[in-house]
Amino acid sequence: MEINELEKPEYYINRELSLLEFNVRVLAQAKNEYVPLLERLNYLCISSSNLDEFFEVRVASVLQMANIDPIACSSDGLTPNEQLEHIGIKAHELVDEQYHVLNEILIPKLKEQGIRFIRRDKWSDVQRKWLSKFFNEELLPILTPVGLDSAHPFPRILNKSLNFIISLTGKDAFGRNSGRAILQVPRALPRIIQLPADETNSGTYDFVFLSSVIHAFVNELFNGMTVKGCHQFRVTRNSDFFVDDDAIDDLLHAVEGELVMRNYGDEVRMEIDEGCPEQTIEFLKERFRLNPARIFKVKGPVNLSRLQAIYSLIERPDLKFSPFKPYSPIQLGRKKNVFDAIKKQDILLHHPYESFLPVVEFIRQAAVDPNVLAIKQTLYRTGVDSPVVNALVKAARAGKEVTVVIELRARFDEKENINLAAKLQEAAVHVVYGVVGYKTHAKMCLVLRKEGKILRNYVHLGTGNYHPKTARVYTDYGLFSCQKELGEDVRRIFVQLTSLGKVTKLNKLLQSPFTLHDGLLSKIEREISNKEAGKPAKIIFKVNAVVEEQLIQALYRASQAGVEVQLIVRGVCCLRPGIKGISENIQVRSIIGRFLEHTRVYAFENAGNWEVYGASADLMNRNMFSRVETCFPIENKKLHDRILADIDCYLKDNTQSWLLQSDGSYLQLQPKEGEEAITAQTLLLKGMQK
Repeated sequence: MEINELEKPEYYINRELSLLEFNVRVLAQAKNEYVPLLERLNYLCISSSNLDEFFEVRVASVLQMANIDPIACSSDGLTPNEQLEHIGIKAHELVDEQYHVLNEILIPKLKEQGIRFIRRDKWSDVQRKWLSKFFNEELLPILTPVGLDSAHPFPRILNKSLNFIISLTGKDAFGRNSGRAILQVPRALPRIIQLPADETNSGTYDFVFLSSVIHAFVNELFNGMTVKGCHQFRVTRNSDFFVDDDAIDDLLHAVEGELVMRNYGDEVRMEIDEGCPEQTIEFLKERFRLNPARIFKVKGPVNLSRLQAIYSLIERPDLKFSPFKPYSPIQLGRKKNVFDAIKKQDILLHHPYESFLPVVEFIRQAAVDPNVLAIKQTLYRTGVDSPVVNALVKAARAGKEVTVVIELRARFDEKENINLAAKLQEAAVHVVYGVVGYKTHAKMCLVLRKEGKILRNYVHLGTGNYHPKTARVYTDYGLFSCQKELGEDVRRIFVQLTSLGKVTKLNKLLQSPFTLHDGLLSKIEREISNKEAGKPAKIIFKVNAVVEEQLIQALYRASQAGVEVQLIVRGVCCLRPGIKGISENIQVRSIIGRFLEHTRVYAFENAGNWEVYGASADLMNRNMFSRVETCFPIENKKLHDRILADIDCYLKDNTQSWLLQSDGSYLQLQPKEGEEAITAQTLLLKGMQK
């Protein structure tokens, strides 16, 4: 079959709808009775937060495309307006289900456990008295309602802020009667208030929503007037920003300028109390220029993600995941020389099952080792107060040559990365922002150490960020090595990022935007040739997303040749499996569990001589063509066999595994009668509890 035949729209799943399906799977965890109750609430909050970002970035992008080129089609054949229509239907179904899960499932079950969200019509006299005092002392002084009239235009509504639209009658001190006011609630205020048990005769874990408190006492803000209606709403705005790479002289200042505008991008969604009168909703709809498909009437707080705050307030270990201590490899213990250990053999870490501390220790020891001359590192998301950053600062102050490539445009971490750059520069670290036009998404650290007459390169390459907090909840691989060719490759990439010059050939690494895409295509074609020659052929990819069309078509060709293709894809997958004659040899599964699956692994059977790669890149256009990414080989057979064994756990999972169907839906696997229940993450966790 010709390649152009594989471009038919019916062979592709819409990217945006696939992303919504991912959030359906996340929300399903909130309904899973085998998940601890407070963790179920967390999953509900995560699905809400994910949906926020979906509208801020993905829907905003489709809306822009609808204005720029309304007849353009995505790979699945849908125009932007058709995509928006499908998104509207699916998103409304998802939001309705979120509030059903909250109101009909989680709140009743939490109440059974003595955790109550008390409605204002159920407050006792003692509780009401305490909340009235709380309102007058803690809220009233900082709340600023704005009456709407010719001298008070409609205020600028911050992105995702809690607001109230208030209907009034009567005249104020100046004889004005606008009929409406807007109240914006400062973000610093807690969205959930825990009632003090001793002062209010409440239970240990009785909570009240901030919105309920404001609603109950809103009259206090309008002396002499009558409040006829008070309804909460929230507006989501386009939060992606554009930096013209060809027109900027200073990337830092350009990003800082765009951050100021992020809170005031175009409106893409409004959530509003379902009890709000239609006339008021119509008023807001016109104000924000939103069509009905992007207005969501909700039964509860307009920002479910803020419910996550109660997790840390409730000391109920029985309602949370059991704590665990990540395993620390003996050879990388705190009192051992990490360079001696790496010199003996490559070392693989699998987070969060194995501790992230050895990565911090690697940089910490480099900072104080008199034989270390230089440290070079990429930082995408890490945090200003990270121990990794502190070690780099210490190294620079100790006189080491320290170079850090910071990606300023790591979405939603831009401000933190700007502050991080300032902190490092104050310590005399050489800070660069990569290459204009290409995000630096590679995860790598290089330590140059003088050992006698030899200058040896020690490297760490990872599939995830240098972020100790996310390393406790994201699954990722990290490789330590001092292989000469691998170290030289990493050094050359750092030269690319910090200076000017032509692309140099790499020994072992595949790199975006130069060799990764072609390298993966070549390896897929090799599996096809091996299959046609009667040799063992199999492809296993574990990634976060599959979108890029040329690679999807290559996988279709592999399937047509009879190559078994196993894809473990956490989120978006535009490839449609199970199409007769096209993709019947491809199976796609998604694992949703306690940890966020984040590892990127590319494995090829290669006629029985398996090749296994870890990578920072997913199968997406941006990863292949507009980012700096690394894909590194795991050449030690013991280590790559270990990764293949890990993958095998995922392929056998029959409890947290969802199989993608050819219609784009997902089916959660269940153990068959008499079959052992297998949960990959649990198996991997138990395997490390040594």
